[in-house]
Amino acid sequence: MSDINTYFQVHAQEFEKDLCTLLRIPSVSTDAERKPDMQACAQEVVRQLLQAGMEEARIMPTGGHPAVFATSKPRPGRPTVLVYGHYDVQPETPLELWESPPFQPTVRDGKIYARGTTDDKGQFLIHLKAAQALNAIHGELPVNLKFILEGEEEIGSPNLPAFIEENKDLLACDVLVISDTGMYAPGIPSLLYGLRGLSYLEVEVKGADGDLHSGIFGGAVPNPALELCRILTALKGPDGRILVPGFYDKVRDLSPEERAEWATLPFDEEEFRNSVGCQGLSGEAGFTTLERRWARPTLDVNGFLSGFTGEGVKTVLPGKAMAKISCRLVPDQDPEEIAHLVEKEILRLAPDTVEVKVRYHHGGRPWMTDPTHPVLEAAGRAAEKAWGRTPVRVREGGSIPIVSTFCRILEVPAVLLGIGLADENAHAPNEHLDLGNFHAGIRASAWLMEELAAQAAAK
Repeated sequence: MSDINTYFQVHAQEFEKDLCTLLRIPSVSTDAERKPDMQACAQEVVRQLLQAGMEEARIMPTGGHPAVFATSKPRPGRPTVLVYGHYDVQPETPLELWESPPFQPTVRDGKIYARGTTDDKGQFLIHLKAAQALNAIHGELPVNLKFILEGEEEIGSPNLPAFIEENKDLLACDVLVISDTGMYAPGIPSLLYGLRGLSYLEVEVKGADGDLHSGIFGGAVPNPALELCRILTALKGPDGRILVPGFYDKVRDLSPEERAEWATLPFDEEEFRNSVGCQGLSGEAGFTTLERRWARPTLDVNGFLSGFTGEGVKTVLPGKAMAKISCRLVPDQDPEEIAHLVEKEILRLAPDTVEVKVRYHHGGRPWMTDPTHPVLEAAGRAAEKAWGRTPVRVREGGSIPIVSTFCRILEVPAVLLGIGLADENAHAPNEHLDLGNFHAGIRASAWLMEELAAQAAAK
């Protein structure tokens, strides 16, 4: 351990310099004009992978922006670790809210500010630099290591599932490691073992062929805005429980052990309420705020549009109303099945005076690894060495659909060891990353590889 720590101390500035090189490249996947920057970033990732001692690193085409694949020299009998991350970033707008240019990395108060610091260049780089350190110290890695770094995560990874399926032999591994998530709180490392899934729908209610005068036609012609409101409110009860028949049939209940462990986490409901600025918290009865956010399904209206919404007054009876609905899902719910159940209930609730259409946009499966899985235990020991305290085991309310895709196709467990913090402005102006966590993450990754190797050898 002393050799690793010494190497990290000596090379800390070099690691930060390589991070800055990546951050200066505006690899915004949504911007067609920045396609050359996407290619340049992929090439820089290849350079750094080879610099870290990987035997092979190459750019691989997809139906869109390319992916980068790398592998170490294979060592028979050692476990194989696959690291996933993404080199594309969100657009930098609005520029006027940045305190320093988004693609000119700037260090202030021990934090590095630039687009992509925490999402995800700084996070995937910890594994690359861990490999570089271990290769430099020992001349080899304790595991067989592979990387797959994509360029389309910020646009929903449209080509990655097919890429994984077509290259599952190339990507074959014993465990998947991802750092694209966060720590529970400053100084508290986290092992993320569950993510909610997603089912996203759009509902349109049509009344008349167009907007009408509310004085002349009101009271005689159906109002699609009111009818849509009635439908939406009928989907949930006053206790927060979703009333769609069959919605909870496949929900995997929280274990008593999970509930007990989460109850010990430092969490202040009043502080949380103040942080989001609402009058009071709400949700499904019988569950705590953390349980509602991490392990219970939801049905929410994400957007509503109808009638006249401009300044002033216009007495109009709208011809249409539209709402966008998302359902966050938990194991073992299926996104398409949930979409079908919600659509069926919406159509049942709709009066015959209006025309209702429901469209399923997309979805993602929930994911969960057994919180007592040996790979998580190995990750826990590595994180404890790096941060000096036992990590907490948590789930996350958001969705990363590609995690379940990897685990399903490759049939492996996953470890999500994130180094980001909730207030580091991912996707927003002044995105940043704590450099202390960056360096701790590199150490944690190195020790994770050693722990997995020792665990495999002991079998």
